[in-house]
Amino acid sequence: MNALYKGLSVNEAEFSAVVTGASSGFGRAIAQRLVESGYRVVAVARRAERLAELTDLLGKDRVHAVPLDVRDADAVEKALTTLPEEFAQVRVLVNNAGLSKGFGPIGDARLEHWQEMVDTNVMGVLHCTRAVLPALQRAGDGHIVTIGSIAASYPYMGGNVYGATKAFARQLSLNLRTDLSGSGIRVTCVDPGMAKTEFAMVRFDGDRAKSEALYDGVQPLASEDVAEAVAWCLAQPRHVNVNLIELMPTDQPFGLGFKAPTSR
Repeated sequence: MNALYKGLSVNEAEFSAVVTGASSGFGRAIAQRLVESGYRVVAVARRAERLAELTDLLGKDRVHAVPLDVRDADAVEKALTTLPEEFAQVRVLVNNAGLSKGFGPIGDARLEHWQEMVDTNVMGVLHCTRAVLPALQRAGDGHIVTIGSIAASYPYMGGNVYGATKAFARQLSLNLRTDLSGSGIRVTCVDPGMAKTEFAMVRFDGDRAKSEALYDGVQPLASEDVAEAVAWCLAQPRHVNVNLIELMPTDQPFGLGFKAPTSR
């Protein structure tokens, strides 16, 4: 059985997509969208119970749950190189796992927040890419998609270290694209703007009032908007590489204009 998306046929009996941060937000929506497109999905995230819910929703024959933390290089390597046979034909990696912690002037930042962002947004992407890349190289085919952020290009108050980690993700994608030229492997960075997910709740350590205040006067992107952008990139003919996509709410200016909270 083949699933068609804008002319591209994916043999669902063969190919898998690894999606990190698949327990919520962009990752969950991307996992669902890729199952619709015909892929089997290897869903990676820390929260096993959320992955179990996703597996129940989409089916164990379509989704293989891998509870792990992308910051753990050994766990990532072991899990993604010893997949069950029916999920082992990996052709897509979506580096989605990422977070922002804290929001304010850099002089008021907490070191542990910096460490968590760098370990997840930078090292996590490297760990997953390193684990999956050999399979793509052996196949001479595949696609690595990294979810970045417009914060990589447009600075805003309080976005300092988070924006720097996303600038890393974008530049890594461009350099991977260069290194893998001629290999048959495509590389894309998708940079979303303001979106309403659990992202803001994580940034503000569960403070719902601060999280909701970010969206005042703006209709943010939905997770499904970002998932659709990923699906479109994957669906292009093999000779077409989408290097970078930026998408943001129509209501959002490039300079976000947020004011830093007075307390941490």
